[in-house]
Amino acid sequence: MKLHRSTSVAALLALALSASVQAAGAKGLAYVSNQDGDISVIDIETLEVVQTLDVEDKSPRGIGITPDGKLLITANRDGGDISVLDRESGKVVKHIKIGKNPEFVRILGDRAFVSFEPSSKGGPPPKDGAKEDDDDGDKEPAKVAIVDLKKLKLIRQVTSGPETEGIEFSPDGKTILVTNEADNTVTAHSIATGKLLKTVSTEKYGNRPRGIKFSPDGKHVVVTLEYGDNFLVLDSKLNPVKAVATGKTPYGISFDREGKRLFVAASKEKKLQVFDGKTFEKIAEMPTGDRCWHFTFTPDDKQILLACGRSNDVHVFDAETYAPVKKIGGKNLPWGVVTWPKSYGSLDKP
Repeated sequence: MKLHRSTSVAALLALALSASVQAAGAKGLAYVSNQDGDISVIDIETLEVVQTLDVEDKSPRGIGITPDGKLLITANRDGGDISVLDRESGKVVKHIKIGKNPEFVRILGDRAFVSFEPSSKGGPPPKDGAKEDDDDGDKEPAKVAIVDLKKLKLIRQVTSGPETEGIEFSPDGKTILVTNEADNTVTAHSIATGKLLKTVSTEKYGNRPRGIKFSPDGKHVVVTLEYGDNFLVLDSKLNPVKAVATGKTPYGISFDREGKRLFVAASKEKKLQVFDGKTFEKIAEMPTGDRCWHFTFTPDDKQILLACGRSNDVHVFDAETYAPVKKIGGKNLPWGVVTWPKSYGSLDKP
């Protein structure tokens, strides 16, 4: 087949750009989902935006990368689907329909787990001072779609609770844990069958559970309670141990690689707070921008990138001294951030 010269030149330029981006990212690349835009690619060495990826849809929020680094997944609120992109070329491979209001993305092996809300009313993001959630529906149970990333098709769904937000997996990879904002529960389900295994109410400790993470040693689970201004510590069997006070409206949460420290993004407090990973005593905090929800370590664990939606920037901190390093502006309501190679963070882990 004969190609037009303009088509050939465009293709060559795209390949050259992709190659230059991969070469530039010697320390890795960060991918930021912009709810009012596309995906910003940040060179971690220079902390500059080196590429913008078009997801060919609107309102990308949840974001994840496959273990082999080949695919980048975004959950697109307005389209009710996910975009599957070839990470290296930045091109969309396929759109897969999920359902109304897909939001959170986690990847386990060759499967993507995507929360969505069948009862969602939709609508634009709230204005400053309005309710922080994007578009909550009624209390009809949400679902988690499971997508086979080898066959690129939706294979089944797990019924969770109303307004499912955070997703986490047990260390053995057999159980999915989800936070359900509207009824203030954490539920555990069998990944193989979808069966509900356990329900934990958070009402005694605080309302609106959002972020959730297992500790690296598998001994604890931590859950941020947005309207409780704390996080709940549970043991490995999901029995509550204690609640720990945080700044206002905590959301994103993650341990560091060794489990020595726990980081919490307290959105309305405008702080990224640091707690001892064993005693859970607060040891430090960093001033941030507005509506900072999700963050990631860099692959070398030396820096932290925090996506701040309402200030439209990404804040970069030294992960040891907690000193600010840089603000990367020009974003369009950034929601999530992950890296390649994969790092620990509120949306991912190696």
